[in-house]
Amino acid sequence: MAGETQTSSEYIQHHTTNLTYGQHPDGSWGFAKSIEEVKEMGFWAIHVDSMFWSISLGMVFCAIFYGVTRNLTAGAPSGMQNACEMTVEFVEKNIQQVFGSRPNPIIGPLSLTILVWVFLMNLMDLIPVDLIPNIAAMTGIYFFKVVPTTDPNVTLAMSLGVFFLVLYYNIKLKGPVKFTLGLFTHPIAHPAAAPLNFVLEIVDLIAKPLSQGLRLFGNMYAGEMIFILIALLPFWAQWALSLPWAIFHILIISLQAFVFMILTIVYLTQAHETGEH
Repeated sequence: MAGETQTSSEYIQHHTTNLTYGQHPDGSWGFAKSIEEVKEMGFWAIHVDSMFWSISLGMVFCAIFYGVTRNLTAGAPSGMQNACEMTVEFVEKNIQQVFGSRPNPIIGPLSLTILVWVFLMNLMDLIPVDLIPNIAAMTGIYFFKVVPTTDPNVTLAMSLGVFFLVLYYNIKLKGPVKFTLGLFTHPIAHPAAAPLNFVLEIVDLIAKPLSQGLRLFGNMYAGEMIFILIALLPFWAQWALSLPWAIFHILIISLQAFVFMILTIVYLTQAHETGEH
């Protein structure tokens, strides 16, 4: 529930502000204690809560799959083993349909990591919006967001990681000369169109990580905002609206994890196409 001394606007701003560590205007370093301080810290500030949850959930992902591989059973699998096997098979099926049988040692582990990691980060959106921030407030932490994928720094960082892999495989498989020439010769195969081709290809390259990262951020931020708005309603309305939205939101968080994974596979597939553009 919103605090008694907070207006609706202050409540929304509080729940959409990250725990930020950076440099204060006086030159000292520390945590921001107000929204104004967050804005003053600039580019080099760190969203500590996003870092904490993304790393922690990454460790949860590793622990789950490591624990399952350490206790594999040949007979009827346990519930967790069955879930992990179904997830791996789902990823393999999508890779086979899109990427094909091209040799690549990282496409499988990368796709599996993205799917499960993004899903776990999205899943944090189903925790009541006031629960963890109120617990954090008891320890003196004023801001504490719990959904890393509502932070564009996280989603764009992941999409940039995919983007650098795409560039790497483009240059590795096509060669630096052929890759560079391709920027000037496609999509219009005429020497006079080389400047236009270069602009179009650069825009296409930049648009890939931006669309991949911002799509995930936008959908998750919108879902989080609806939960926050529901929390501002009277108690009876919260119960009437939060449960149906949470059930529907399960589909959203799953779909967004899948979309981020499938875009990664598609982009890497395009990088492995060494023939004509």
